[in-house]
Amino acid sequence: MNYVNPVYEPVLADPTIIKGNDGYYYAYGTEDAWGEDLETKLVPIVRSTNLVDWEFVGEAFEEKPTWKEDGNLWAPAIHYYRDKYFLYYSISTWGDANPGIGVAVSETPKGPFKDKGKVFTSKEIEVENSIDPYFILFEETPYMIWGSFHGIYGIELSPDGLTTAGEKFQIAGSDYEAPNIIERNDYFYFFGSRGSCCEGAASTYHVAVGRSKNVEGPYVDKDGNFLINNGGTVVLQGDPNGKFAGPGHNTIVTDDDQQDWIVYHAIDKNDPLLNSGATRRPLMLDQIDWVNDWPVIRDGYPSEGKQSAPIVH
Repeated sequence: MNYVNPVYEPVLADPTIIKGNDGYYYAYGTEDAWGEDLETKLVPIVRSTNLVDWEFVGEAFEEKPTWKEDGNLWAPAIHYYRDKYFLYYSISTWGDANPGIGVAVSETPKGPFKDKGKVFTSKEIEVENSIDPYFILFEETPYMIWGSFHGIYGIELSPDGLTTAGEKFQIAGSDYEAPNIIERNDYFYFFGSRGSCCEGAASTYHVAVGRSKNVEGPYVDKDGNFLINNGGTVVLQGDPNGKFAGPGHNTIVTDDDQQDWIVYHAIDKNDPLLNSGATRRPLMLDQIDWVNDWPVIRDGYPSEGKQSAPIVH
C-alpha cells in the first residue's frame, strides 16, 4: 500500500495521535474554521484504520471551556491514562498576555471530552506564552512538557493528572515550541519546532531534535550543543524547491512492524490559506529511520511522491 502527502485535508494543525481501544487511530488538531461560514471546530477529531485514510468524526468539545474568558483551543495532546483519555489543550489568542493549559477527560477517544478545568495559566506558572502541552509518563509519574518561544519547561503532575505537583524545570531554549518527547534505547528524544508556523507559504517552521539520558535533561543535539542554549539537530524542514513549507508541530507513532513515523502539519505553497485567512495546515506523515541512534527523515524534507504506507494489521 502506498500513500501521498498530505494524508488529510483541508486542515489538521498541531496534530496529536493515539491508537484507541477500538482499534482506530485518532488524531486531534487545533481549532480551525474549514467552511465558508467560518465556524470553527472545537478540536477536530479524525480517525483511521491505517494512518493513511482519515475521516472526520467530530469535535472533542460540545462547548468551549469556560475557565478562561477569551481564547481558542490550540495544540491538543492526547494520552491514555488511568483507563481514560486525557486531552490537554491550550487556550490562547494571538498576543495573549496570559494563555493557559487545561485538561479534559473522556471514556472514549471520540469524546465528547468533559472539561476538568485549567492546569495553570502563564502568570501562575511564571512562564510567558504557556501553550503547547505534551504529556509523558515516566516510571508511573506523569509529567507535562510545554512552552512556546519563551523556553520549553517540564513539571511533575499530580497522580490524577489534573494539577501540578513539583517544581518546573527547563529543557530547551526560547527558539522552541511544540515539544514532543519519546523514549527509545535508554534515551529521551526531544522533538521541537522552531521558526514561524503561520505565515502561509512563507512559513519557516521546522523540527529539530536533541536527546538526554534523563527526562528532565540536559538535552544535547548530535554535535553536543545544549538545547537549553537553543542547540538542535534539524531533521525536517521546508524544501525551498518543493511543494511544502513550514513542516512542524509533530507527534510520533509506531506501526505494527515497529517502524516509527512522524505525524505533523505542513503548508502547500500553492494553497496556503483557509477561507478565514488563517494558514492552512493539512496532516502529513513520513517515515523515521534511526541511524547511529539519531532520527533521520528521508532527505530532511516532507515527502511529495508515493511512499510505502505504515504496516497496520
